[in-house]
Amino acid sequence: MDPIKIKVIIGSTRPGRFSEKPARWIFEEAKKVEGVEAELLDLRDYPLPFFDEALPPSMTKEPYANPVVQQWTAKIADGDAFIVLTPEYNHGPSAVLKNAIDYVGKEWNKKPVGYVSWGSVSGARVVEMLRLTAVELQMAPIRQALYLPGTVYMAVKDVPTEAIKPEMFEAVAPAQAAFFAQLMWWARALKTARSAG
Repeated sequence: MDPIKIKVIIGSTRPGRFSEKPARWIFEEAKKVEGVEAELLDLRDYPLPFFDEALPPSMTKEPYANPVVQQWTAKIADGDAFIVLTPEYNHGPSAVLKNAIDYVGKEWNKKPVGYVSWGSVSGARVVEMLRLTAVELQMAPIRQALYLPGTVYMAVKDVPTEAIKPEMFEAVAPAQAAFFAQLMWWARALKTARSAG
C-alpha cells in the first residue's frame, strides 16, 4: 500500500502560541510510524478569510476562486488522516481552526482524525466538540486523544520550539501508542475502502 499521508494541523495562529511545541513533538513522532508520510500544516500559512461563500462546501462543484482556499483544500484532499492540535477557548476551538474546518467539504470525507489538546481539563471539551463536527463531515474521529495535562503545559510553555524533546511529553506516552494504533488502523481501512470506490 502507498504511504499513509498524515497531515498535522496547528490549530492556533495567535502570537506567542503554545501550539508549536506539541506540534513539533507529535509531528516527529508521526514520522517514526512505519508507512507514514507526515506533513505539518500551519494555519498561519493559510490566511483564510472568514467563510462567506454563497454555497456550503458540501454543495460546491468547482474549486473556490480564492487561491489560499484552493491551496488549503488541496492539502486536505491529499491527506489520508489528520492530527489536529487544538487549544480550548471557552469550551471550544479557536475561531481560525473552526473556519479552516468549515471551508472544506468532500476533501474531509471518509478519513480519520485524532486530536491533541490542552487547556482547562486538558482540552477534553474542545475535543468532544470537534468530534461532533468531524462526524458531520463524514470523518472517523478516533476514540483515543492526547490530552496534555497542566504539568506538561507548564513545563514546556517557555521552552523554545527547536529545543522540544519527546521526553517532555512522557506523561502522555502510554496514550500515544494507542493513539497512533487507532489512527493508522482507520487510515488504512478507509484508504482501502476509498480506493475500492
